[in-house]
Amino acid sequence: MAEKSLGSAMAPRIIHSKFEGSPLKLVSISLCALAGAFNFGIAIGYSSSSIPSMIYRGVLNEKEGSWFGSLLAIGALVGGPLGGWCIEKFGRKITIAFLSIPFSAGFFILSSATETFHCFLGRFLTGVGSGMVTVCVPIYIAEISTTSMRGILGASVQLMITIGIAITYILGVFLEWRLLSTVCVVPCVIGGVLTYFIPETPRWLLMKNRKTEAIKALQALRDPHANVQEECKELEDGADPEENVSLTEILGKRELYYPLFVCTCIMILQQLSGINPVMFFTVSIFEPAVGEFAYVASVIIGIVQVLATIASVFLMDRMGRRKLLHFGGLIMAVTLFLFGLYYKLSASGMITGVLKKWFPVFCLMVYIIGFSLGWGPIPMLIMSETIPKRCKGVAGSVAIFASWGSAFLVTSQFSVMQEMLGDSGIFYFFSFCCVIAIWFVAKYVPETKGKSLEDIELYFAGKSTFLV
Repeated sequence: MAEKSLGSAMAPRIIHSKFEGSPLKLVSISLCALAGAFNFGIAIGYSSSSIPSMIYRGVLNEKEGSWFGSLLAIGALVGGPLGGWCIEKFGRKITIAFLSIPFSAGFFILSSATETFHCFLGRFLTGVGSGMVTVCVPIYIAEISTTSMRGILGASVQLMITIGIAITYILGVFLEWRLLSTVCVVPCVIGGVLTYFIPETPRWLLMKNRKTEAIKALQALRDPHANVQEECKELEDGADPEENVSLTEILGKRELYYPLFVCTCIMILQQLSGINPVMFFTVSIFEPAVGEFAYVASVIIGIVQVLATIASVFLMDRMGRRKLLHFGGLIMAVTLFLFGLYYKLSASGMITGVLKKWFPVFCLMVYIIGFSLGWGPIPMLIMSETIPKRCKGVAGSVAIFASWGSAFLVTSQFSVMQEMLGDSGIFYFFSFCCVIAIWFVAKYVPETKGKSLEDIELYFAGKSTFLV
């Protein structure tokens, strides 16, 4: 729908590109902040690379190995709300600096672990850091970005996560679990050091009535030729005064509960796409097809995920969020349905030979491409774009808690669901959830491409329809 003139109070306040200048400084600072997302990726990839080694060395048994993997999600359930509280209390920059502590401590404990409890504690702490990342880093990137760069930089959060996963997969081929955890301490410490070079977000400073510091932050973020005074005025006009917004107050105001509803549902639907169970079964899917090459094939999957996410980064502000979610969701729905059909036909002996070996490998690669194009990077980006500034901490914590909670439930109950629905039925279920996700995006998710955060708030307050 074309943009409508709704009066000066409701008209879009887009910061034009002539005030943005060169994006070089913005990109450099974003890369420093994205170190936290890279460490999150390392934490995700560590369990897949290390659990077989830990079991082989007798550090964990099969059951303990399963719990070791799940503890990341449990730690994230703590880290998400903690990160949400910290970004409101202490600011975005300090919180991003702090999250390097649980990552560094977790991997250090793992590197020196002498018993199972130490392994569990280290894994839990890396989970706390992971939960904090999913709240803090996307919000920081969204608040420092210009309108034209927000999509690219926002999608880069998921890109750095996938790079971290892929690198850990590669290192895991050569390093046993203890040495790998020692190596992982290094980027976690570096990530903490890099936060020294990033400014606080101008929007948070304005919300705290610190205009002089906000202008200095904009000067640090923008090209010397950029009109930071004009941009600060734009931000100030749309800034909310500092206030503590409770969850009860959020649920009582449309402009607050509507974006929270959208973000929470998208986060849950992301997990119901089956990404975690499918990734957990990567090796078991590959082993019948390629035998000892299964672990190397997993590395290839990690690289494919990185390449597909890179494509998403560049398509984000060309195709828009909604089209990528629709396209990625459709790919996942089809490949998951084919997975289910494959298991059903294999059980009846109707698929044999080369097709039986390589069909699931092909489906998994296409599925990962679909996820990486849309449902991997965009949910966190939408959360950072749509939740209003004055309740980003509380509302962001709720959305992330829902994400990690559903991730834990789907993963921990996967075997139960598999017994109830069968090998084919479980993939049909995930395929159906992807169809629901496509419908939800079409009905409830606005297109935020090219719009300022202030304009997005107007839309959710019901004062503008230009995002429809």
